[in-house]
Amino acid sequence: MRAAFSDELVRLAKADPKVLLLTGDHGYALFDDFRRACPAQYINAGIAEQNMVGMAAGLARTGFRPFVYGLSAFIPVRVLEQIKLDIAHDRLPVVLIGDGAGFVYSHLGTSHQSTEDIACTRAIPDLSVYSPADRFEMTACINLAYQSDAPVYLRMGKSDRGDVHSAVPHIKPGSLLQTRSGHAGEVAFIATGSLVRTAMDIAAEIYPDAAVWSAPFIKPMDAQQVAAVCAQSRAVFVLEEHSVLGGLGSAIAEIAAELAPVRLLRIGVQDRFSQHCGSYEYLLKEHGLDRSTIAQRVKAFLMAS
Repeated sequence: MRAAFSDELVRLAKADPKVLLLTGDHGYALFDDFRRACPAQYINAGIAEQNMVGMAAGLARTGFRPFVYGLSAFIPVRVLEQIKLDIAHDRLPVVLIGDGAGFVYSHLGTSHQSTEDIACTRAIPDLSVYSPADRFEMTACINLAYQSDAPVYLRMGKSDRGDVHSAVPHIKPGSLLQTRSGHAGEVAFIATGSLVRTAMDIAAEIYPDAAVWSAPFIKPMDAQQVAAVCAQSRAVFVLEEHSVLGGLGSAIAEIAAELAPVRLLRIGVQDRFSQHCGSYEYLLKEHGLDRSTIAQRVKAFLMAS
């Protein structure tokens, strides 16, 4: 996924000299190709993320198209006020890239783990929130973000979970993408980012009639499409590598409560910090987001319903 992001950003920058890449002293190897191809369009703003967001706002006002890159624990969490006031308030076309969302930077501890970034950003007016699941969704999302005339936060999680599509999908902001067809009246999975692949694997192994939907857009979200999925399902399971408070599960539950009430289970990070450091796979297990634990929760929920 990170390679797809870099490749598409290089392509956009070559075609449009107004595209700029700002980084907070991160991503050196990732941006080797960009620096070789477009050295004059690369700005290392140093470890000063709040200042970097202000720079991006000023550049956007003068006609540039800034892409601001950082770890998601810093972009957007550390700079939320600057995003709100410098960028979103005036609908400036700045693309904010938060890399390493969720537990990707597992060994670095709570300071670098980001499980609240969706909740922080989806409440800011005029700021879209994208969360691609694979390299193909990433390519589509980068292009849609570039075409937008308003700010976008793009969340980039674990990059090696496997493809969920076979080609770049044709999508519009807000839509769900069906990655596995199912039967009406059966269960449905709606997942985003790294857990789309997990949802597909669980459905294939345990619930062959279940539909699986990827949600590359947390905001905006096609409420009518979500309502239709809920209306034709006996239960809906929402999976995300993010807090259950304010993330995708909350967005789906809000729509379902108003338009299509359904039994719904939000599967994500509970209201707590990690107890220990460890590998990425370890932290998924600690927080109950490994495939086995999710499958057990789904079975228990269905048995109780």
